[in-house]
Amino acid sequence: MISSSASPKFDLKKCYKEAENLAAIHYENFPVISYFLPKKFRSNVAVIYQFARTADDFADEGKLTVDERINLLNEFENDLKKCEKNIFKNGFWFVLNDTIKKFNLSRDNFFDLLKAFKQDVSKIRYENFGELSGYCSNSANPVGRIMLELFNIRDEKAFEYSNLICSALQLVNFWQDISVDIKKNRIYIPLDEIKKFNVSEQQILNSSYSKNFKDLLKYQCERTEKMFDEGEKLVPYLSGRFKFQIKMTIFGGKKILQKIKHSDYDVFKEHLKLSKKDYLILFLKTITS
Repeated sequence: MISSSASPKFDLKKCYKEAENLAAIHYENFPVISYFLPKKFRSNVAVIYQFARTADDFADEGKLTVDERINLLNEFENDLKKCEKNIFKNGFWFVLNDTIKKFNLSRDNFFDLLKAFKQDVSKIRYENFGELSGYCSNSANPVGRIMLELFNIRDEKAFEYSNLICSALQLVNFWQDISVDIKKNRIYIPLDEIKKFNVSEQQILNSSYSKNFKDLLKYQCERTEKMFDEGEKLVPYLSGRFKFQIKMTIFGGKKILQKIKHSDYDVFKEHLKLSKKDYLILFLKTITS
């Protein structure tokens, strides 16, 4: 929903349109702007996505040094603080501020996302699942809470179920991207569980598929699916097309898990993602379930 406020410096509609264009060209496990998302919210969701996508790229893309990435993220955080004071570096910050104020969104969620992106720059191993879950609580869960606030859902139980869905989506992303992350010397599978299944870090870094690795990843995927199952209790708190949007998002995450299972958990062989055919099937499943 675009407000009627104007600025002598920025064209509100143009800035929102730029955010929508960005959302349209990036692959995600579920469409950022889908058919189910009510049209009046699409520009606002797009600018929220632009915030997360931009910061994520600072943390992860290109050949920057650790210091360069941290500096970019610190500058981005400073721009967010200035945005709170109605000081806008460019049109993006102007429309982000417009969205935050219009829907009374919690600023903490945006700052928590930046904490996660900074952590991702330097932390490449996680000792246990509790530590990994702590990362997800900043990297993924704030997005779900922002979306619920956008639709004026502020029930604490709904937030809990949303956290499960968002954390599960983050974990799915980790499991499907193992072959990508090891090129950056990153392993998100908890180290204590790697040891428990008699797999070594080096075997993973060497893309060495084995029965033990299969059992390890199967364990990760099954736990993630249970998180989706529990998180689905969020659906009754939702209504209208937003309910379908969230259902399709959950189905999308589960579909990736299904693809990993069908590959016999050999994620080194192929980088699995959703195809156009998958999206069509998920759409039909969503409207008929």
